Amino acid sequence: MPSWLSTLASIGMAVGPPLVYVDQAVSIIRKKDSTGFSRDVCAILLIANITRCFFWLGDPFEFALLIQSILMILAQLALLYICILYRPRISPENLGGSTRPLSFWQWYSYTQYIEFLAGLILCQAILFLILGRSELFVSLLGFVALGLESTLPIPQLISNYRQRSLYGFRMSTLVGWAGGDSFKMVYFFIQNSPLQFKVCAVFQLSVDCAIVIQRWLYGNAPPATALLADDDELEEALALAS
Repeated sequence: MPSWLSTLASIGMAVGPPLVYVDQAVSIIRKKDSTGFSRDVCAILLIANITRCFFWLGDPFEFALLIQSILMILAQLALLYICILYRPRISPENLGGSTRPLSFWQWYSYTQYIEFLAGLILCQAILFLILGRSELFVSLLGFVALGLESTLPIPQLISNYRQRSLYGFRMSTLVGWAGGDSFKMVYFFIQNSPLQFKVCAVFQLSVDCAIVIQRWLYGNAPPATALLADDDELEEALALAS
């Protein structure tokens, strides 16, 4: 691969994936509603990219991929804040309950998410200081980071299945996922990146393809829950008017 093309590909790898979520964030702000976008996507990307940074410390891979992780962490922190600010009225937090242990990733305050992430960074830093010279530990870090990131589309896949719709999930995000993961997979093989990157990229692209099939099957019409929320708002407005 020519040097200029390799440099261009590295820049695309560093900047492209975080930019995929800009349109999703703008859409949520415009509608003032994050219905249809799974907040678990933010959880997966934040935990995976934090872990990937520690993996880089133990086994330095392409610098562009480290920059990508840092930019992705910043992008997901912003998107998470927007999702919480405009959370759906029927979210577990607003309904007063969660079926998850310790209400994981369904907390009410943004501060609780930051505290969890700070604790995660602290724990990983301590483990790295103790076990960072172990090749097995560093390899496991890589598989955890990349394996977790490869599950990124799964919460969205489940959310789409439950709603029988892709309402609220931007087509630009889906195109960015499928196109970006295709490019990423090719990039990993050409650059001969660590095995963790290659295996997880293939799996992630296969889940992207499943969501593309959902888009074709379900469409993006508002689900029943969104329609019920609109009916409730209409009833409230009529009650106030009377």
